[in-house]
Amino acid sequence: MRENAAPPAIPGAPGSVSPADGPQDAFPLRFRMAGWLVHLYTASGSVLALLIVIAALDGDAETALWLGLVTLWIDGTDGILARRLRVKETIPWFDGARLDDIVDYLTYVFAPVVLLWTTGRLPDGPLGWVLAALPLLASSYQFCRVDAKTSDHFFLGFPSYWNIVAFYAIVLDFGDTAVGITLVVLSILVFVPVRYVYPSRTRFLQALTLGLTAVWLGTYALLLLQLPDPHPVVVAVSLGYVVYYVGLSGYLTARGAHRRRLDSRQGAQPR
Repeated sequence: MRENAAPPAIPGAPGSVSPADGPQDAFPLRFRMAGWLVHLYTASGSVLALLIVIAALDGDAETALWLGLVTLWIDGTDGILARRLRVKETIPWFDGARLDDIVDYLTYVFAPVVLLWTTGRLPDGPLGWVLAALPLLASSYQFCRVDAKTSDHFFLGFPSYWNIVAFYAIVLDFGDTAVGITLVVLSILVFVPVRYVYPSRTRFLQALTLGLTAVWLGTYALLLLQLPDPHPVVVAVSLGYVVYYVGLSGYLTARGAHRRRLDSRQGAQPR
């Protein structure tokens, strides 16, 4: 997921022109071509979302989850590439953040809900339709919030990790009751202003978080290879990362709230 902050000028660009100073033609062609390749890299996630839906409709949940792992990798790396290649500056009229949001909605929200439906993780009838609609509607709201990504690099509210929900529901063979309760609770948490860690941007314990995220991605692949009988140790390591992520997010949210209360009290004291 990308940030909207404007990057610094490109070293070596004529006059280090900013988007407001002149047209994109002021930048070397190689920088503009690199920027378009990054955008194409991001946009490829939309094609993968289609392939996930097709695999889900074909009853091939395992392929759908492998494709989901690829989308996680793309989403975790495209922002880094965009910032390094200064695409916001080289192609200022193209909104890469909006592209990223569109792709994220398809890969993190829509395709996973389809997968949950086709694998029988939702109840039949009207209740199943309602439960399927909850994450779609909640995430539609979240993706339109201007503060969904805070200025200090957190996600505000549950960050629509429905692809992760679908992954664990299938790998751990959750029934429709457990999945339904999870969807309801997490849909509510979209609206609760907990500040969730943005692994590639949140500064606090960033090296540890990135390392554990890499381990978690490894367990994702390993659990798929072990289907239909995942090893308990691998499951424990995988879920341990989830506990770490939620715990760290809760701690930083509480710490931030405490600091704001202290600042408010100090500001209210007479001088």
